[in-house]
Amino acid sequence: MTNDVLPAVSRQVRLVAHPDGDVTPDIFTVVEVDLAEPGEGEVVVRNDWMTLGAVARDQMVPGAQLPIPPFRPGEPMWGRSVGTVVRSADPRLAVGDLVEHFHGWRDYASGPAHEFYPRDRALLPGPEYFLAQGPTAWRGMVDMAGVGPDDVVFVSGATSGVGALAGQIAKRLGAKRVIGSTGSRQKITYLVEELGFDAAFDYHDGPVVDRLRELAPEGITVFFDNVGGEQFEAAVEVAAPFARFALCGALAGQLGDGDGGRPRLDLMAAITKQLALRPFATYHTPEQIAGWNQQFGEWLREDRIVLPRTDVGGGVADLPKTFIGLVERRYTGTVLVKLS
Repeated sequence: MTNDVLPAVSRQVRLVAHPDGDVTPDIFTVVEVDLAEPGEGEVVVRNDWMTLGAVARDQMVPGAQLPIPPFRPGEPMWGRSVGTVVRSADPRLAVGDLVEHFHGWRDYASGPAHEFYPRDRALLPGPEYFLAQGPTAWRGMVDMAGVGPDDVVFVSGATSGVGALAGQIAKRLGAKRVIGSTGSRQKITYLVEELGFDAAFDYHDGPVVDRLRELAPEGITVFFDNVGGEQFEAAVEVAAPFARFALCGALAGQLGDGDGGRPRLDLMAAITKQLALRPFATYHTPEQIAGWNQQFGEWLREDRIVLPRTDVGGGVADLPKTFIGLVERRYTGTVLVKLS
């Protein structure tokens, strides 16, 4: 239960203008809006945690081809969050319930109860664990790549929120060898010593194709791609026959100069090796999310997986600064912002 005093206003972040190049603080504004008691069928939720992801950078681009709505100047931004119901005028949700929703970038969220999804606090160690990017990692590794014993797996962008879980999932499902790419020596140590990857490399250290040949001399059988660009091209070259590619993201294009999102495909190599290229969008059904949360909880209780994360304070007022830190690649794993 909660006996929160409902404040008169709530802070929220809005986009002022689409970025022209780098994301800068002046494209955001933090405003106060009136917060009222809920109407019939509505709830008010105190946002406790929010996750930030690179996809938000694409949502700032007019006309971006995404499976989710873009941000529009002058309107509240939105994102995945968890919070506590503090007022309810709907029998489906009670005061004190933990809910997951997409009304982030603000202190309090209000609206129809059906937009807020109840979560069982007892299932995971803390409410923020429900914001893990596991549903994406699970879908890519299991549904797209079908990873299993004897697979040699390469995960690009392995210290991202998705990549760090994807590599662990591959190990849990019996992959023979899991290799990750990252952007610094320090992160190599993190992947191998803390997350259990078999090997990792810094993509700045010479041609990626050479590093992959060293670490996977017989070729890779699964590629989970978060990056695109040179790393995608190298994976095609080093792939074993019938390798499966789960194409999740293109960070080299999202957070770089844009060219990384359009790598060249060596079509003859793909044909002769009979590669399976399986792009997928990160939109999940309630059943997929529930299934992941159940599996995640079991593995956490067995100490077989960890949530790679960077926790950031500062609340709503610091969200623009925190997001700029994300696009500048200052963080490791899932970026979790404590809002209350």
